[in-house]
Amino acid sequence: MPKRPPSPGRVRAARQSVRVTVASATGFYSALYALDRPVVAVYALFTPIALGILSPVPGGGRDRARTVLFALPVAVALTALGTALAVTTGSAVAGMLVIGFTVSFASAYGPAAASVVPGLLLFYVLACFPPYAPDTLPQRLGGLLAGGVLLVLCELLLLPAPPVQPYRARIAAALDLASSAALASAQGHRHAPERARRLREAGLALRLSQAPPASRPTGAGRTDRGLAQAGAATRRVLDQLARTAERPDSATAADPPSEALLRGVAAGCAATAGALRGARAVPGPEALEEMVAGFVAVRGRPSGTGPDADAKASLRLLECRSDLLVTAASALTAQAAVAVAIGGRRDSAGLPPEQFWYAGPSAARLLTLRLTGNLTLRSVLFQNAVRTALGLGAARLVAGALELSHGFWVLLAVLTLGRTTAGATWSTVRSAAVGTLVGALAAGALIFGAGDTVEVYAAVLVPVMFVAFSVGPIAGPAWAQGLFTLVVATAFSQLAPADWRLAETRLLDVLAGCTIGLVCGVLAWPAGAHAEVRRGVAEVLRAAAPLVRATASAVVHASGDARPRRGAAEEALRLTRHRLRIAEGAYAQYRTEGGRDPVAGGPDWHLALNCASHAVIGSHWLPRQAYGPAPPEAVRWARESAARLAAAMDDAAAFPPGGVLAAPVPLPHEVVSAAPAPVLPALVDVDTWLRTLAAELTAIGGSGPEEPPPPVRDGGARPATSRDTAARTGG
Repeated sequence: MPKRPPSPGRVRAARQSVRVTVASATGFYSALYALDRPVVAVYALFTPIALGILSPVPGGGRDRARTVLFALPVAVALTALGTALAVTTGSAVAGMLVIGFTVSFASAYGPAAASVVPGLLLFYVLACFPPYAPDTLPQRLGGLLAGGVLLVLCELLLLPAPPVQPYRARIAAALDLASSAALASAQGHRHAPERARRLREAGLALRLSQAPPASRPTGAGRTDRGLAQAGAATRRVLDQLARTAERPDSATAADPPSEALLRGVAAGCAATAGALRGARAVPGPEALEEMVAGFVAVRGRPSGTGPDADAKASLRLLECRSDLLVTAASALTAQAAVAVAIGGRRDSAGLPPEQFWYAGPSAARLLTLRLTGNLTLRSVLFQNAVRTALGLGAARLVAGALELSHGFWVLLAVLTLGRTTAGATWSTVRSAAVGTLVGALAAGALIFGAGDTVEVYAAVLVPVMFVAFSVGPIAGPAWAQGLFTLVVATAFSQLAPADWRLAETRLLDVLAGCTIGLVCGVLAWPAGAHAEVRRGVAEVLRAAAPLVRATASAVVHASGDARPRRGAAEEALRLTRHRLRIAEGAYAQYRTEGGRDPVAGGPDWHLALNCASHAVIGSHWLPRQAYGPAPPEAVRWARESAARLAAAMDDAAAFPPGGVLAAPVPLPHEVVSAAPAPVLPALVDVDTWLRTLAAELTAIGGSGPEEPPPPVRDGGARPATSRDTAARTGG
């Protein structure tokens, strides 16, 4: 029977263990036995552990090495600051509170910064404990730099991690598929269920949860923001093209304007994909924008096939063209976002500037906006930073007040075992306590048997480190704490004579750290992101309700050359966007805490966030497609339908059992008949957008029907279907 190959996670852990073990052991043995510098040896040992094991730095070998190099100056500063503030317990605790919050909150900058937060905090923890010895600072910094350089060399040369596929490559592959699908539709190959399946699968692959952490564009800079927006827009293109491919041929008859725009979409997607791969210059969105403007100018005219008086056929054609316009608008958004992300453009051509607000500000301004936007009690990043700072500060106070000989182990336990929920913290510390007890017994037995024979500890340290660093990260906190107890026991036994009480001290310190971490978990936001995601989603839905009303009003009162956006509409958009970011951050952490989408009756948070996002996107695009004010009947319909949907959003924000049944007012036949030809397409867009939002609101509850009852139009237009909840003007 063939052996099953090891899992990729185990292989990665083993290779990382080799790199960290070699770096730590080389620095430790050289400093201790060749140079006789115990202080240098301690920092040379712990630096690779801090930045290689405690910090889950993402990416390939070059990416890891680059991140470690960028982190070293910060580590030097924190070590120097910790050495200076160790003069008293009070100053050390005050420094721990400030530094713990500041360093933890810096994770808002992006995945690379977030990955090194635990390791950076360890440098201050290690330096801020007695004895107060500022004269040893040069040795501490020497050991830190030596360990960091050794880790960088090992990351580059010793079993380097393979490079991670960048997110831009995923977008490029998806755009190539979109280009071929759009071209096939333009050539008449419309009904293709298999192509639709591939398109939807490619769209799902663009979700950030499907990308490795190193490649996720979640940073605060212009490039990451642009790539994130390009990925979302590309997914909407794929979903819309999939909808087109799923329609029967009879619903997508030949239409020359549509075919021309599809060819433009195909060319634009292909050009953008080439730019993402570096094969050509980044194209501007002007060419595709001109095609979209030309299509908008003629889309209300009949195609020349069938009688003009056939109201059903005319309305059906308008709806198909509306879908195509959404596809083109999404492709245009993707192209413009890529131009901003990698082309350095500071403008968005004729596109709504609110969509690309990040194009103008400097990198420092964007970082400031990210940080200040999360300075609120509703931000999980802020909550995590406060929780970490309080836990580390309390641990340093306890260790200093009780004069614990190895008090930094208390803080290390708080740092490594704390979780974002009280339940998860209790589960972790329970396992860690058991593992530490077993490890302490094993360490005590080793010390009792070896006594003062340093050679035994020197021979055991390397294999123990390799096992601890390869097994601990994948086997859980019990194994990690137990094996790490052996590591510190064998290392410290070489620095000074030790007896079995070293293992006892390690056990007591870890238990003290577990207790402090558990208390902080119970007192500081014990529910983690679950409570915040519920509150955040409710607030974003309430903020989106007036935005829906303002958008519908802007469409029916359009002047033809400008989009009304003043006062209440601007405030609604700003507030919705701000609350959407906070809610998305809470949802992202909720998923890391084991949160699952509902299977029976619970709210579907992800769908609720999508609904709010679709409202924001629709507010950008819909008023730009309106030409001239609508007749009074259309104005009344738009206001009534939008008001009904806004009320449903307010109701949905309370998450009643079974959800809400949202159903906007269907577009009446008399409105269709009375609307001027240039205005009717915009009304169809609004109707489609409202029905899409209504279907998503109804599905949020999780236990009701997936969509509202099909609206019956006097004009005979098709009802909303479950596929309408995919990408449309609001999606």
